[in-house]
Amino acid sequence: MTTPWSPRSRTRRSLAPRVAAPREPVDPARIGRRVVRRRAKGMDAAAVARALESARFDARKASLHEDLAADERVREELAEGERIDQLLAAAAPGTVYDPDTDEVVQAELAADTAAAAEREAAVREAQRIADRADELQALRELGTLEQTEPCEGDEAVRDELTRRAGSYVQADVDAWLARALAAHRGHYAHPAAREAAVGLLPQSVLAHAALLSALARLVPAAAPGELAVVARLAAAEPEATADLAALLTRATEPADPAGSPA
Repeated sequence: MTTPWSPRSRTRRSLAPRVAAPREPVDPARIGRRVVRRRAKGMDAAAVARALESARFDARKASLHEDLAADERVREELAEGERIDQLLAAAAPGTVYDPDTDEVVQAELAADTAAAAEREAAVREAQRIADRADELQALRELGTLEQTEPCEGDEAVRDELTRRAGSYVQADVDAWLARALAAHRGHYAHPAAREAAVGLLPQSVLAHAALLSALARLVPAAAPGELAVVARLAAAEPEATADLAALLTRATEPADPAGSPA
């Protein structure tokens, strides 16, 4: 163009690969705007008007070709030239275009910076999840997972371990989380974390934790082996397990002075 701005294993698994660094998405429209701004920098209103007329001529020629008529970058270059032309037409005589003082440009740059920060934060979080998944996998292989305190974000780590296993449910990790949730261990010592877990963990894990909590009040001396059936019940019938937990919870709640449940 002539436009002027024209399953648990004893074998140690390899660690997950590092998460790739974020890349700025390719955006033809944004590239077109940047090209126009760079070439228009220092132009006055008359120079921009001439460049715009040339751009319109090129756009009309491009419209005759099917492969160019739908070119997003061409359309955006023309639209940006028209915007700059209007901006200088409304400015004082002799004003030249400067992207550094263009409010639209500065707002776009601020949005780009915020988007880049979000992408970087997402990559850091993905790497944190991958690293924690490696750690939990190692603890499982050592048989010391149960002695580990759950941390914030372990719900996402559970999902990562399940993804790595080809969507196979990690029963030992689910049981570990359910027991920690029921006992308010680690991260789950905070009420807000327990509330958040309702939207982050599958129903089977939540039902398992709820029934463990109810049984802890009803049979406080129960041995861990005696409660193994709870995990199997929760995995097979999570809704029924949740209903049973609710029933037992009501049964163990203290009564108020009038004789009705408190």
